[in-house]
Amino acid sequence: MKTRESSPNTSKICLPTGFTFSAACAGIKASGRPDLALVEACAGTTAAAMFTKNRVVAAPLVVGRASLAASRSRVRALIVNSGNANCATGKAGIKACQRVCQQAGQLLGVPSTAVFPSSTGIIGVPLPVESILSRLPDLTESRQATEQGIGSFAQAIMTTDTRPKLAGVEFRSGKRSVKLLGIAKGAGMIHPQLATMLVYLFTDIVATSAQLRQILRHACDDSFNCISIDGDTSTNDTVLLLASGQSGVSLKAPPVRRKFTQGLYEVCQSLARQIVSDGEGVQHVIQLSVEQARDREEAHQVARTVAHSLLVKTAWAGADPNWGRILAAVGRSGVGVNPARVSIMIGDQLVCRGGVACRFDENRAHQALALASSRVRIRLGRGRSSVEFLTTDLTAEYVRINADYST
Repeated sequence: MKTRESSPNTSKICLPTGFTFSAACAGIKASGRPDLALVEACAGTTAAAMFTKNRVVAAPLVVGRASLAASRSRVRALIVNSGNANCATGKAGIKACQRVCQQAGQLLGVPSTAVFPSSTGIIGVPLPVESILSRLPDLTESRQATEQGIGSFAQAIMTTDTRPKLAGVEFRSGKRSVKLLGIAKGAGMIHPQLATMLVYLFTDIVATSAQLRQILRHACDDSFNCISIDGDTSTNDTVLLLASGQSGVSLKAPPVRRKFTQGLYEVCQSLARQIVSDGEGVQHVIQLSVEQARDREEAHQVARTVAHSLLVKTAWAGADPNWGRILAAVGRSGVGVNPARVSIMIGDQLVCRGGVACRFDENRAHQALALASSRVRIRLGRGRSSVEFLTTDLTAEYVRINADYST
């Protein structure tokens, strides 16, 4: 199975049968760039979704959850706006989201509960619903099942992203093939618990929503729940998986299920890497490994604490091999570590053994951290569980972007 990742053009991206894409400008973004995107799915498309664990949730999540329940996880359309989160907008925000779904449903000839909404952007600003509604006719008429349509959709959902994020896989089952396409946006407010992140996954496999939900949960645990840029959990995080069934290949068959599970994992891993690499102001991506933990949750807890430490992240920004900051973060993680059993590696060098310094080439460690992608390994000496976690440095550029975001 070959993973196909995005490049400036989408010529390598596979398109599952049963989906059409479009994008438009609704005037939400001050830049005038495309900010409204649509996918229509064929009849019979099943869905599974995961959402943010933030207790403050945006209107489209409230409406989307209710629609999935009402439609029994059948989705005929996805509509996304960028530049406005439609969060903390009260009943007016819910009503605005419902109006968009109703109007889109009428234009497509499907129930409003079969239209799944998403938003991303500034919190607390009323959604310019009239501007969106006025663009829906053009949006629905310009749908296309082409690479250009996919590219336009991916561009329109971006906010502070510097590039679109796409990945795809294709595998064969007998004489038939199954395609899987992933499109994501995300560059800030990235934190485990989905880490602002919108991810849309499209496949033409035949599957029930229950089957999709189980596989999606595991794929997210090992990808989007193992990344962090700034430790902030968004109010709008959504991962949506849609299956059109148009390939005629059923997920029930064990060999197909294995291939699809691996393919979904590869796509989610690729998108997660792309999100972290495009993080706001990011100069260095850190592949953080926490090993020899008692269980996976313990390893996660240590990884999260280290990845969210401002002292650690700023040291990484300067490629400073200050392992003491890493050790201090491990110690305050809440895990009952014995410092005398902890070791730390930067690149291929052991810099801390048994909780104390060991001799190492500081310049070589500096050079390792100066790379665009670096590896840091922490061994706890408590067990056999481990986790791989992607995180980043924290730069002055990140501060500049977020200091000016709403203005």
